[in-house]
Amino acid sequence: MTLVQLRHLIALAEHRTLAAAAVAVHLTQPALSRSIKSLEDELGQPLLDRVGRRLEFTPLGHEVLAHARQMVADADDLSLRCRALAEGRSGALRVGLGSGPGALLMDALLEQVATRHAGWQLEVARGGTAQLVERLRARALDALVVDVRSLVPAPDLQVEGVSELAAGFLVRPGHPLAGARAVGFEAVRAYPIASTPLSDEVARRLVQRYGPQAHPGTCVTLRCEEIASLVRAVERSDAVLLAVKAVAPQLVALRMAPTLDATARFGLVTLARRTPPATLALLRELVDARLRDAGGTPAGEKRRAAPGRPAAGLRPARG
Repeated sequence: MTLVQLRHLIALAEHRTLAAAAVAVHLTQPALSRSIKSLEDELGQPLLDRVGRRLEFTPLGHEVLAHARQMVADADDLSLRCRALAEGRSGALRVGLGSGPGALLMDALLEQVATRHAGWQLEVARGGTAQLVERLRARALDALVVDVRSLVPAPDLQVEGVSELAAGFLVRPGHPLAGARAVGFEAVRAYPIASTPLSDEVARRLVQRYGPQAHPGTCVTLRCEEIASLVRAVERSDAVLLAVKAVAPQLVALRMAPTLDATARFGLVTLARRTPPATLALLRELVDARLRDAGGTPAGEKRRAAPGRPAAGLRPARG
């Protein structure tokens, strides 16, 4: 039984004669007769009775016709949906965002889907890198944008669009340390220090630059995954934020002595050898456009990581 045979049966129901139905489906009458006969042979009973020049459906024919109409309608609907998905007019996009990428991408992603892709379904998950990777592997997410230095190397993970963004200690304008030409870590430590959870590599970098007292486990007093909330707290207090500068351009970067000279590395992570949804093109576009320093180079022009090789969170800046 094929959809073509079911379409032929529906044509006979609509046109009532073999000649008219044959014209409608662009077949000769003998070819249409053979198609219907083949369907009847497969089902083991006649579907049509000839009454004079007309064809009438048998009781089984009426039942098969009802199912045929539903099956053909479902097939046509599926075809339309697949075409819309392929053309990006509808579909789903399920994205996992780390704290930094979430601050840089979330508003733009929501706005783009709401204004340009009203037929899409967008789901955004937040959390730590390990948790998001687990959901990606379970096919609950299509892609992640995360701190790629926190990614454990694995052959099933593909990393692209890697971008390096400058990071540092940030304060509100008017903060007591904002105008200082050289700020030591002891001066920073006199205030609450805010940060998202940091990787071991970041901790090592801080300790190398400022000593054991700069370990995040010791010095960070305000810690959460939602960097936007930390930014708001720093704007309204004398707290100091350790983060990528691009997430809060309204804040002032302290002139540390010695300098931190660190960058964060964010990238788009997908499962290798998996066909991505057409909707993923929007996320790639936003990663290239938004994951950049103010006035800096977009992610798409940065060095890209090889599949299965992670990149990093905060790291020493080159040069």
